[in-house]
Amino acid sequence: MTASPPAPEQSVLISLLGETAPLAVLADRKPTVTEQTQAAYDALYTATHPLPAPLLHTIAAVVAVQQGSRTLMTWHLNHIADRTLFDDLVAGTAPAEPLLAAVMDYVDTVSVSPALATAADQDALAAAGADPDLVVLIGQLVAFESYLIRLVAGLSALGDTEAPAGTGHATGPAVASAHSAAEAPALRSVFAPLPELARTLRSRGRSGDRSPLTSSGRSRPTAFTREFLDWEPWLPAPAEDELTPEQIESFASKATTGSVYFRLISRTPAVTLARSTLDNAVFTSKEGLEKGERELAAAVSSKVNDCVYCASVHARKAVQRTKRDADVDRMLAVELTRDDDWVASDVTALAEGQDERWTVLIETSARLSALVPEFTTDDTARLRESGLDDLEIVDLIASTAFFGWANRLMLTLGEPVWPETGGSA
Repeated sequence: MTASPPAPEQSVLISLLGETAPLAVLADRKPTVTEQTQAAYDALYTATHPLPAPLLHTIAAVVAVQQGSRTLMTWHLNHIADRTLFDDLVAGTAPAEPLLAAVMDYVDTVSVSPALATAADQDALAAAGADPDLVVLIGQLVAFESYLIRLVAGLSALGDTEAPAGTGHATGPAVASAHSAAEAPALRSVFAPLPELARTLRSRGRSGDRSPLTSSGRSRPTAFTREFLDWEPWLPAPAEDELTPEQIESFASKATTGSVYFRLISRTPAVTLARSTLDNAVFTSKEGLEKGERELAAAVSSKVNDCVYCASVHARKAVQRTKRDADVDRMLAVELTRDDDWVASDVTALAEGQDERWTVLIETSARLSALVPEFTTDDTARLRESGLDDLEIVDLIASTAFFGWANRLMLTLGEPVWPETGGSA
């Protein structure tokens, strides 16, 4: 069965998953999450942008290929009348138009190897004619799809556990199962990253940057830390006195106008408003998974994606709420083996030395954060055996999935720096 574009009254999550019990739990107990997921989708695909909607769906379908999601690939292809560009990209044919070629290079970096982005990537986009508004739009689109892919994979697997034996999905027109551990190698070869796309993978052959200086010459962290960090962008953010009321509103629930990061992503105000509201709904709601363990999931995702800045924030919050500084620091200190695209292998190494509950939480979150996310019915069973109910499992999925979005923006639009008044190189 393939996914069809939704009826006007039907949300994208219902169209992708069907009216499953896990989605009902999310919609009933955390309705802001489903509402703002839809709001972000609408802001990206139904609003007017410099690029037409079919091209945006084509880009999203490529991201789904790279991250191994049949569900999202099918969904976006069903919104494209002419699939020639998609077919060419999957075959490894570079776009002839310089701006589109530069955009697709950037898409590959944000999707596959966000930690390998550099200021030079932004220079290349500018040289091809991409203005900052377009760059932020593309970054938001790829990052949002990374979130949606993980949310759908996790909820799909959780729904599978409720279906009678032999019936597949629980209810409704779910179009693809979450990836089992046995499926993952096949998905890597069929979907992401496709060897034929090597030409457009600008990140291939690079290594992670742990240099002590940023592109502007400031001191930057060379290892993961729980200390406070600043962040500087690689492209201009609107000045505080240039912000429109819509832009200010887009991040008012998260930061003041002094935040250069939020001023930068406010270039897509409707997407940023949905993102800010969704962030608060996932991490600050009172019921569900203990808040410190939601922060743990965010820190685990940040380790998998190699986002030093995000890991510093959320590892610090995890310690503040759980008081388990040694356990959090142990996870942060793990050195993950990475391939030529800086994709982590054996992410379950992050759970070494943890107690039973945190071993399950960390391993599950780490695999869901991987380039080709994995979340299986076995994961659901282990989480339930560790005492989590379905709302808590949904919270773990949403917390991890959101950082598929957050990490990719933070990594590809700028870099972490030590505060001018403290820290060390």
